[in-house]
Amino acid sequence: MQFLNGFMDLRERTNGGEKEIVGLPPWKRMLDLAVIIVLAPGALFIGALLALVVRVGSPGPVLFRQRRVGFLGREFTCYKFRTMRDGAETDSHRHHTERLMSAGVPMVKLDAHADPRLIPFGAALRATGLDELPQLINVLRGEMSLVGPRPCVVYEYERYNASHRRRFEAVPGLTGLWQVSGKNRTTFEEMIRLDVEYARRKSLGLDLKILLITLPALWTQCRDIRAMKRRKARRPVAEIGKSAESLHL
Repeated sequence: MQFLNGFMDLRERTNGGEKEIVGLPPWKRMLDLAVIIVLAPGALFIGALLALVVRVGSPGPVLFRQRRVGFLGREFTCYKFRTMRDGAETDSHRHHTERLMSAGVPMVKLDAHADPRLIPFGAALRATGLDELPQLINVLRGEMSLVGPRPCVVYEYERYNASHRRRFEAVPGLTGLWQVSGKNRTTFEEMIRLDVEYARRKSLGLDLKILLITLPALWTQCRDIRAMKRRKARRPVAEIGKSAESLHL
């Protein structure tokens, strides 16, 4: 019974019990478990192949473990397939995150710009979201759900103000309202607005809708990243052409 409950017993009460926030209501926990049971054979097969790709492509552990912040600001260990070189520096990601939070620019991942820290096939795993397959472990443990805001890293959480932290009134998920609403085209503040909206509106119907449109959203995301890389690759060529023209003036 405890396995089924997950985070359902985590509650926040204020003003003598007038406000109550429940992490995983019964319908949400049951949906998570039902989908995992249906997808388990395929997920195990794909997971084994991806583990082999990581193991052969780069020395180091197959899984990457990182402390993340989830429901009501609680920390937990989040699992992913490792897509960076073992021991890769993290300062560049921290600076990139700080820029995204303050500059009002689209939330494009650092690896969309040919991140040298990536292992072979690491960019493809991250673009398709397959690196996050081990987070099904977090879902089974009740630390995450299939649908919800993305769990953030600790140093990002420390920069959030009170209005930003309202997004933690929902258990974090593998996919969510922000992820299917133009993820790479939205700013940090737009992400916060969508996550807070999900925390307020979450329902069985909304979760099912998000799950159904996740794959098309991932396809659009991959297409956007490819287009971005093609534009970046053409830019130096165009600049060389302009320089050559200027020499003939």
